[in-house]
Amino acid sequence: MDIGTLQDRAVDLRRMFHRVPEVGFTEFITTYEIYIVLKEMDFTLSIGGEAISREHRYGVPDQETIEASRHRASEYGVPEEFLEKMADGTTGLVAVLDTGRPGPHIAMRSDIDGLPIMEAEDAPHAPAAGGYRSLHEGEMHACGHDGHISIGLAVAAYINQNQDQLSGRFTLIFQPAEEGGRGARSIVEKGWLDDVDYFMSGHLGINEHEAGTISATTDQFLASTKLDVSFKGKSAHSGVEPNEGKNALLAAASASLHLHSIARHRDGATRVNVGTLNAGSGRNVVADHSELKMETRGETNALNDYMLSEAERILKASALLYDVEYGTEFMGNAIGAECDEEWMDIIKTANRAGGNGIKVMDVMPLKASEDVTYMIDHVQKNEGLATFMIFASPLAAGHHHPSFDFDEQAIRTAVSVYTSIILHLANIHLEKENTSYE
Repeated sequence: MDIGTLQDRAVDLRRMFHRVPEVGFTEFITTYEIYIVLKEMDFTLSIGGEAISREHRYGVPDQETIEASRHRASEYGVPEEFLEKMADGTTGLVAVLDTGRPGPHIAMRSDIDGLPIMEAEDAPHAPAAGGYRSLHEGEMHACGHDGHISIGLAVAAYINQNQDQLSGRFTLIFQPAEEGGRGARSIVEKGWLDDVDYFMSGHLGINEHEAGTISATTDQFLASTKLDVSFKGKSAHSGVEPNEGKNALLAAASASLHLHSIARHRDGATRVNVGTLNAGSGRNVVADHSELKMETRGETNALNDYMLSEAERILKASALLYDVEYGTEFMGNAIGAECDEEWMDIIKTANRAGGNGIKVMDVMPLKASEDVTYMIDHVQKNEGLATFMIFASPLAAGHHHPSFDFDEQAIRTAVSVYTSIILHLANIHLEKENTSYE
């Protein structure tokens, strides 16, 4: 299969995955479809608890949600014996191929989860017009992970068919639950990246450069913490005895307003957001319960810690103000990271050797959070080189929007870039080996 055929296949796979989005730790169908493609190759495949650490997952859905998603996957056609391996939401897959020849350990990560978003139905939205809109109402691939999966599978096919010309070992990670910073650490703690020499990942979109432009590295990762907050008050009749009530709704509303008034920090970008707020049981009842889902972000770990500390102060003060109890549940996070600059030369050289005609920029800003930073940090601490690329594309609408879509040419670009890098790194090693024999 030549690169052009791999690219075409990747676009087809993207459209298939786009139709069956699943949110974090419920990616039963997605994991199975990845497995179906890879089982025909020479990779050793690890699924479920073999692939990820159950103990280091964040924000795992409740068992009712997991069971509903599992039932949907069963109706889709995923075999029960396969689903059993992921029974508690241990979704995702890791594929390893060892060429048997000395060489570098190269790892690549593709995130696989969708978002809880109702996808646009109007014809201008390409998936709706093209017949590959989400079949799962209220779930959508609104961040390009469907493309990331298909790129990873195309790279796997390239490695498999060219393994006789390659050296070293390849680890391809299909990670669940990137959204909310929930899945990456479960991969890291399983040890897949302990001895990696070169780690690669990337993202489609992010900016408005034309498809065919990439960045070799990314900066401005925002560290982030995700919290679920609950307030517990006392119910009372709002007309007869409002004085007997303790209003958890007002505590949550007050907290939401004041969280957004946290002073921004002089040392860099800081963010806070309350995404949902649910409270009460009726119009004539003093609300005895409320829940909000929130996040903080910072350009560095220290800046995120500042935002989190201020948020905790406001949550506590809001509970005291309305004489209610409150609690927080940690749901996920991402840390700050920096890509290794050595990748700039590696990728530019690989691109020239591959004759791809792709424009390579040194760096583009992310200005968002990505739990791939756990992987980057771990690889670097073990003296490997790590990067996160951006594959540019104009966007029909922003990430996490019901009308999100990207130029599929960016998938073709990414396949070319990754395969060129793999061939280049293999050639570097072979040249060094040949030189040592002379």
